[in-house]
Amino acid sequence: MVDKITVVGAGHVGATAAQGLALKELARQVVLIDILEGVPQGKGLDQWESAPIEGFDTRVIGTNDYADTAGSQIVIVTAGIARKPGMSRDDLLNTNAKIVREVSENIKRHSPDAIVIMISNPLDVMAYVCKETTGFPRERVIGMAGVLDTARYRSFIALELDVSVEDIQALVLGGHGDTMVPLASYTTVSGIPLSQLLPQERIDALVDRARTGGAEIVGLLKTGSAYYAPAAAAVQMAEAIVKDKKRILPCAAWLQGEYGMEGLFLGVPVKLGRNGMEQIVEVELTAGEKAALEKSAAAVRETMAALG
Repeated sequence: MVDKITVVGAGHVGATAAQGLALKELARQVVLIDILEGVPQGKGLDQWESAPIEGFDTRVIGTNDYADTAGSQIVIVTAGIARKPGMSRDDLLNTNAKIVREVSENIKRHSPDAIVIMISNPLDVMAYVCKETTGFPRERVIGMAGVLDTARYRSFIALELDVSVEDIQALVLGGHGDTMVPLASYTTVSGIPLSQLLPQERIDALVDRARTGGAEIVGLLKTGSAYYAPAAAAVQMAEAIVKDKKRILPCAAWLQGEYGMEGLFLGVPVKLGRNGMEQIVEVELTAGEKAALEKSAAAVRETMAALG
């Protein structure tokens, strides 16, 4: 347990993440901050009132003042507008970049030693905006993407095979979007290669569904985007950091030569511990997977370039 974790943005993702942090008692205090007056305070109070029922002692508070976030060990950033039907993650670029810059300035001012977990979309580029604004080392700015993308991929495989999600091991690399790279060659069910359980055409269909998993939910909701799974992914990352678990999770990390790339955030296997990103794990890729990862990186760079 750490003293304080802040969640920026009291919308569906942020509020759900705050509740998940409290339920797991990862901090003595969880601070939910938003620019809307009353919203974080109301949601924070509502969550705290659930504590006697749920059995947690983490104090949840809501605020509009960054002074209340001071000294946070971890900051989860969910602030920004959500996708609407027909809108790509990149359509969010300029609006959310402005929001994330302001948030990052406040993180630097009030919690200069924090580890930042970025959720705001387009995620890979927003992590870059945060890193550039705060000046934090790459170990302390990490994007949530890969944990969510891998969870979606695993959930679809579980449905296809009618097996427990707990028995499915998988990795999804690359940018958080339609160019993500599910690694079929590293996908197993209790150690059994997926290729032994499903024909290639079904595997390809599952990979395609994972790539468009976020858009599928946006299309169904019509007035919002996914929040249960994204929040759960961020909480899993925070837990790995708080408990120094040394978990290997796919996260958006700033590359400095790994996988033959540098100068961008991209989803890769990362060891998460008390110091944040403690190692990038390089795995062997097939020629097709390597080409797909390079294509994904090119898409991230294109979005970065649009920042101007």
